[in-house]
Amino acid sequence: MSTRDKIRMTEPEVDAFLEEQRTMAIATIGANGRPHVVAMWYAFVDGALCFWTFAKSQKVVNLRRDNRITCLVEDGDVYANLRGVELIARAHISDDEDEVLKFGLAESVRYQNVAVNEAMIAAVKKMANKRVVVRIEIERVVSWDHRKLSGRD
Repeated sequence: MSTRDKIRMTEPEVDAFLEEQRTMAIATIGANGRPHVVAMWYAFVDGALCFWTFAKSQKVVNLRRDNRITCLVEDGDVYANLRGVELIARAHISDDEDEVLKFGLAESVRYQNVAVNEAMIAAVKKMANKRVVVRIEIERVVSWDHRKLSGRD
């Protein structure tokens, strides 16, 4: 078995890792062909990995021109503990008010760790103005967990 095979995460490990982490670097392709990379919070809506952003943001401008996206979620402070998931994907942008609100509530629950309430709904509706939701359609997953090299999981 190759080292690459040894450190690859299983699908349940990838799912658990993405659930536990909080920030995802996303790379889109700029008009000049250079990568545009930013860090985003993310959440899951109906099982799909999503983020929201302003409709006029550079990442959305890039994705409207070319919907290819690569996302990276990583963790670890020393080589032996490095873990990561790279998602090679296509992005689908929605400005549907219900979808934007649904995402905003999912993100608020995930990052604030509180149940949906009237105040949250009002705050999310206010933040949702001028935003779109970007749903990630995963084409390929690349993962690594260096902890597996020493026999730890």
